[in-house]
Amino acid sequence: MTRTRGVLCPVERRGLLKGAAAIAAAPLLGACSQGASDGVGADGKVTVELWHGQVDIAKDAIQALVTEFNRTHPRIRVDAGGGGVVSDAMLQKVTAALAAGSYPDIAYVFGSDLASIARSPRVVDLTDAMRGGPTAWNSFWAPVREAVTVNGKVRAAPALLDSLAVVYNRKLFRQAGVPFPEAGWTWEEFTDTARKLTDSGRGVFGTGWPGTGDEDTVWRLWPMIWDLGGDVVSDDGRSIGFAGQGVRALDTLRRLVEDKSVYVDPKPGGEQMYQVFLGGRMAMVATGPWQLPDIMDAEVDYDVVPLPSYTGRPVTISGPDTWTVFDNGSARSRAAVEFVQWMMRPEQDARWDIRAGSLPLGSATERRPRWRKHSQETTGLAVFTDALDSARVRPVHAAYPQISQALGEAIVSVLLGRDSPDKALRRCADKADAALLIPR
Repeated sequence: MTRTRGVLCPVERRGLLKGAAAIAAAPLLGACSQGASDGVGADGKVTVELWHGQVDIAKDAIQALVTEFNRTHPRIRVDAGGGGVVSDAMLQKVTAALAAGSYPDIAYVFGSDLASIARSPRVVDLTDAMRGGPTAWNSFWAPVREAVTVNGKVRAAPALLDSLAVVYNRKLFRQAGVPFPEAGWTWEEFTDTARKLTDSGRGVFGTGWPGTGDEDTVWRLWPMIWDLGGDVVSDDGRSIGFAGQGVRALDTLRRLVEDKSVYVDPKPGGEQMYQVFLGGRMAMVATGPWQLPDIMDAEVDYDVVPLPSYTGRPVTISGPDTWTVFDNGSARSRAAVEFVQWMMRPEQDARWDIRAGSLPLGSATERRPRWRKHSQETTGLAVFTDALDSARVRPVHAAYPQISQALGEAIVSVLLGRDSPDKALRRCADKADAALLIPR
């Protein structure tokens, strides 16, 4: 989510959440506007505009794939100029573009924001293209398929996948005489371990948590709530589904605060938290595979273990993101769909995942020799991939940005010791329940 991926950093998720709220409130003027020209040149070649939002290594990876696609598809030219936007500002940019009636053919949109942007009639329905595409739909992991499905229709193509696990510093564990954590451990064991590894005299923290209230603060709590039987939205859709479970999850954070074993990162992006870990002053951090290249570069003696649980059942969260296709005429739409289908093929997906620091979109990619070699050479990467078996995704719900914002405020209030878990969750419920009652 940071430098390596360049596309999923917490700053970007937070920005998109704000953008999602904006698109929910703004009239979709683009719905009444005509798209640009059909994009067919005098030579019969169709030009597709791609806003990928990537930076650094991920940008280079995308550009290499686009170059190969253009070379092997002479009747299509993908323009990967990117629209001058990074992915953390993509939703705002796309929202404005739709309102102006001039928008790209493909944009990289976070999965948690798809429900908001899919309200636009300019978003192409990809149900037939995905389910009948060249890569078997059922070969994609369940979280991938769920993340692009809105009201039973596939509204985008899968672009990128990750999951959360705990990366720990083996050297700090040895120095403290604490056994390495193992799969199946509990949140009580996690908090006890964090306390034992905290050494205020040396400036060492047991663990860390983003403290800005953005989506990076929030998404780490959902596996805890799901494990306890809660859900983001109640079955009747009229209230949150985690009133009781949320209090218990927040109480786990309260224990970390009480023990002074958690580093609360006050800045967006979680960069300070990760720098503390990379500097050898944090024993454990919940993160995704995108962080492994930085950890290896810093020569941290590390390993990876699945997230703890309350019940003993494995559960984690996955944050799939999407290639969303917009209607700029039939020729450009067909060409855009052909490109995203090509990107989803195991050969291209494996190359993209390895360079961008993400996980295979499905079992077909996982079986590729290139991916297997990469996984064998990267300590802990298989833990993130195996965690996909128990991964869930956030609901593709138009009110999710408001729910996330309310829960983010509750988490921060507990991390800063301002409110008890019960009081913080009550305030969260008041705001989130009100958002769920708004007709959409």
